[in-house]
Amino acid sequence: MTAATARSEGESFRHHILTVLVENKAGVLARVAGLFSRRGFNIFSLAVAPTDDERFSRLTIVVDVESAPLEQVIQQLDKLVNVVSISQLAPDAAVERELMLATVAVDARLRSEIIELVGVFRGEVVNVGPDRLTVMLAGSPDTLDDLERLLGGYTIVELQRSGRVALPKLGRSGG
Repeated sequence: MTAATARSEGESFRHHILTVLVENKAGVLARVAGLFSRRGFNIFSLAVAPTDDERFSRLTIVVDVESAPLEQVIQQLDKLVNVVSISQLAPDAAVERELMLATVAVDARLRSEIIELVGVFRGEVVNVGPDRLTVMLAGSPDTLDDLERLLGGYTIVELQRSGRVALPKLGRSGG
């Protein structure tokens, strides 16, 4: 099982998803990363960006379940002066998305094969060279894992994933 796989048959989730609202100030990300480093907590994924309010940024931190008890992570984060709020999202109660860019070495005879494969995943070709294609896919981590595994049959020159971003799933209103 890959580290990105949330769970397999009968297995519990392998990660915690935390969204942390912080003051948008210099050094905050370094303090958060330092806290994780000092405590030996394994960050599986980290994404950070400003919110609609320029005073704040939102960090989405995916933490390996085995490296740290959730309560301890939250307690330590809550001690940081620039942290405004912390929310935990259960993987089955969250909408998670990630972005992947991959450059694949491909000759002319296999080019259409890669383009078709990426199209099946609703991705797109974002750059074309004489012997390479760069493709992009945004989707759930599992979907990106699937495309990455299938591209593994070709020569991947470079691959970059953004890290997860997540929001709570919306409740359904009854009618």
